[in-house]
Amino acid sequence: MDIRIYQRARRARDSRFDGRFFIGVTSTGIYCRPICPAQPKEENVRYFASAAAAAEAGLRPCLRCRPEASPGTPAWLGTSATVSRALKLIGESALDDADVETLAGRLGIGSRHLRRLFLRYLGATPVAVAQTRRVHFAKKLIDETRLPMTQVAMAAGFGSIRRFNATFQKLYGRTPRELRAANAFNRNGHEAGHYTFRLGYRPPYDWDSLVDFLAMRAIPGVETVTSERYCRSIFMDGRAGSIAVAPVAGKNYLELQIQYPDPAALFRIVERVRRIFDLGADPAEVTSHLKQDAQLRAVVRAFPGMRVPGCWDGFEMSVRAILGQQVSVKGASTIAGRVAAAFGTDLTMGLTRGLLFPGADALAEADLTRVGVTRQRAQSIRDLAQAVARGDVTFDGSLDPEEFEQRITRISGIGSWTAQYIAMRLGEPDAFPAGDLHLRRAAGSPEAWRPWRAYAAMYLWKVSQHEL
Repeated sequence: MDIRIYQRARRARDSRFDGRFFIGVTSTGIYCRPICPAQPKEENVRYFASAAAAAEAGLRPCLRCRPEASPGTPAWLGTSATVSRALKLIGESALDDADVETLAGRLGIGSRHLRRLFLRYLGATPVAVAQTRRVHFAKKLIDETRLPMTQVAMAAGFGSIRRFNATFQKLYGRTPRELRAANAFNRNGHEAGHYTFRLGYRPPYDWDSLVDFLAMRAIPGVETVTSERYCRSIFMDGRAGSIAVAPVAGKNYLELQIQYPDPAALFRIVERVRRIFDLGADPAEVTSHLKQDAQLRAVVRAFPGMRVPGCWDGFEMSVRAILGQQVSVKGASTIAGRVAAAFGTDLTMGLTRGLLFPGADALAEADLTRVGVTRQRAQSIRDLAQAVARGDVTFDGSLDPEEFEQRITRISGIGSWTAQYIAMRLGEPDAFPAGDLHLRRAAGSPEAWRPWRAYAAMYLWKVSQHEL
């Protein structure tokens, strides 16, 4: 950590650094976000790479600036793609029912090495990171919903209500009920199964470019995208629901509305939405690197806060990518809508009524040619579905980028361009679909854009006004 930069950011309360580091105040025993209104003396301040590291040092979260509401740790931690992949898995609750050894095994490394990487980049172990995330999400539920405390504990992954109460008493010096009573938030959730959350980001944030990208690729019946709002159906743990996301003018957060019957899945739903909208990005880091390139400098300045759009479901997005090969964006979306209508599930509830896109099991033997898919692409989609069903191809981030590309390109009809595009939409910041016509024509060296080549691709597509 460059302490001088962090000192300046803290004194200026610079929102661009929100979540990039945390401030420990030794005189009060709390830790804060860089934007906290409090301004302790420098001799009483310690700097931590993550909230988990501050918690491990025995500090408790600030009730004023609410560390649980920060944009969180940036998605790309130096050169450690392994830590990034591990954080994605932790975001999918990988440590709720398994240990660090199992998590490390999914990443193809030893548990000791994984601990060393976490300590190096985050200052805390994987277990400590998972526990801090659990506490932060529980605090968010306490502040922003009316869920009963038993459901808050369950949704945040606590094994028992006793452990939940003891953890909050230790960290905050108050019970969860006392924290809720003391908080003046306008809570939501009057109707069972309906929730609203504020998801923070580091500014600037180019909502217009991101939502334009998603709108062009929206699957009819599954997604509805306007300039003000993104809506779609979701499916998790055998249950259906829906989400809606919108920007909030003048605020550094997006508003997420969820309709879903089981609060136990809320943490994973929120984490997936954060990835769709690339809320973990560090735009200051990305732009400071890319604007060194003469070709990118002007567009980087013209569109500050560009994000790389993610996806709700890796299989759905991969099918959409296959359907988009050598056809127009509009044509691919039309065919994807036909696939959803013919093989998906019709919803009669949700923030937006629509369809659930079919999963791998539904498409493994489906005759897609009857909805206008060419024979070659229909076979590619069936082969992909079968590979996913067998576990040969996964979209959870457990595979490193090279292994992911090797596995998915074994499927006939999926080449390097498609594999890199899929990886890009799954949150790999250095993915680069070099086979794209407009990217091939671009001057400059893609190697110089590492580790942010996915963002460079977004900027180059913006320049050319080319849509996949």
